[in-house]
Amino acid sequence: MGMGSRDADAGVVLLLGGRSEIGLEVARRLAPGRVVVLAARRADDLGPQRAEMGRSGAAEVHCVEFDADDFASHQSLLEKVTAEHGPLGVTVLAFGVLGDQARAEHDPAHAVAVVQTDYVAQVSVLTSLANLLRAQGNGQIVAFSSIAGVRTRRANYVYGSAKAGLDGFVTGLQDALYGTGVHLLLVRSGFVIGRMTAGMDPAPLSSTPDQVADAVVSALYRRSRVVSVPRTIKLMFMAMHFVPQSIWRRMPR
Repeated sequence: MGMGSRDADAGVVLLLGGRSEIGLEVARRLAPGRVVVLAARRADDLGPQRAEMGRSGAAEVHCVEFDADDFASHQSLLEKVTAEHGPLGVTVLAFGVLGDQARAEHDPAHAVAVVQTDYVAQVSVLTSLANLLRAQGNGQIVAFSSIAGVRTRRANYVYGSAKAGLDGFVTGLQDALYGTGVHLLLVRSGFVIGRMTAGMDPAPLSSTPDQVADAVVSALYRRSRVVSVPRTIKLMFMAMHFVPQSIWRRMPR
């Protein structure tokens, strides 16, 4: 695990998306001696994830019901977690869907559902969380962008547009939180090999959930604004903007 010059903020580790491979790897690295709260739909079925946090050294592990698309519940969930378990130290937003691009092009409801979960729900949680942590005076947040949002592609523009919107929202919120004691980390990763991408051919500069989690925790210690995974992918991000559109529209997912 990459180590920085300081530890992550003290307090509860809250994972929104309690089944996420990347989120669980981040939480596992932060778990020793801490209270960990796993939030997901069907929270009663999070037994294996709860046991994993216990094996990682968590002082306590709790599971709570969380529906990302139920916007009205977001603030009350955050307030419930802090009231029952104490101040938030690190909150990881690891929920999201890839969706089906082909279906989304013909089914407006599916296109909206992807954008709702991957962008609108994230905006809702981030806004409520930022307000709570401002009042708290500290705390760290991890939000995940993607190579798909750097420049949207024909092959996955619905998912990519949601990530592009989230990337812009987070960079603005980072500036709004400047000087408040709250640290918001934006993770820009390439293709991640895992359950969410099962069946897809890995792209160049792919990474694993372990590698992403190492980079995230190291960036939390350093209180970085942005971390790219792998680091060399930043060169690809820059080059992508210079590819002619006639070529870009034929790029694969």
